[in-house]
Amino acid sequence: MTAATGARRGSRAPYLFVAPAVLLFLAFLAVPIGYAVYLSARGLRLSGKGIFGTREEVFVGLDNYVKTLTDPEFLAGFGRLALYGLISVPLTLGLALLFALLLDFAGSRGRRFSRTAIFLPYAIPGVTASLLWGFMYLPSTSPFSHITRELGLGAIPFLDGGAIYPSLANVAVWGGVGFNMIIIFTSLRGIPSELSDAARIDGASEWRIAWHVKIPLVAPALVLTGLFALIGTLQVYGEPTTLKPMTPEISQSWVPLMQIYRDAFVRDDLSLASASSVILAVGTLVVSVVLLKITQRRAYGGMQ
Repeated sequence: MTAATGARRGSRAPYLFVAPAVLLFLAFLAVPIGYAVYLSARGLRLSGKGIFGTREEVFVGLDNYVKTLTDPEFLAGFGRLALYGLISVPLTLGLALLFALLLDFAGSRGRRFSRTAIFLPYAIPGVTASLLWGFMYLPSTSPFSHITRELGLGAIPFLDGGAIYPSLANVAVWGGVGFNMIIIFTSLRGIPSELSDAARIDGASEWRIAWHVKIPLVAPALVLTGLFALIGTLQVYGEPTTLKPMTPEISQSWVPLMQIYRDAFVRDDLSLASASSVILAVGTLVVSVVLLKITQRRAYGGMQ
């Protein structure tokens, strides 16, 4: 084999290695996204005269996007998502950071057991977790309501009125804290111990070390977990769908993904559902990019 032949084979090797990933990306991400965009510009219209015309799929341009963006129920779903996110995201990140700092504390005991116990709820599927919490919310099966009834206080209205938001957020917090805690804890373990030791020699308390040394150094992990939590909030579907039969507070369009499912598989309007999906995807991308830009700007500003 000549040197030129070996060089040609060597130049083709990287493409052969990345080819499976590229094919999977095209088959399961790029093509479906392209097809969704194509469907979003189509629509069913009656053709022919009279009331006996036939329904044909035609090009409608941006009509589906206009219909989605002017739908008050779709916009109200984002409002409900905002309330849900204001509860779930800060609690998830705050508890994850707290548990990670406690596990990283030099004097903590049972670190391996605690780490596993905190992470374990993340391994439970979201639908299963929603069912478990749903039975604990229902007045007839809730152990919490049983205690309050015994005390003469009546059942706790977990699934009534505004209480539906913290009840749903609790499911997400319970399942998401462990995953985010592992990311933050791994980042904490990468901090050189000399920094904390030097701070202790200078008389800093553990609280000051955590606030002034550890938390600033794990800021990239906090940004990453915050981004994951934000994307997860925009994609909420399993929890409200699972709890929907248990309460009249949750409708078929309570959050955007539930409305997209209803339009696609209940009303058989794939074009409108595709437009809503594209809007949700673009909105998620824009929010993620803006969040990253803001955090990067602050990080670079703090370094200067």
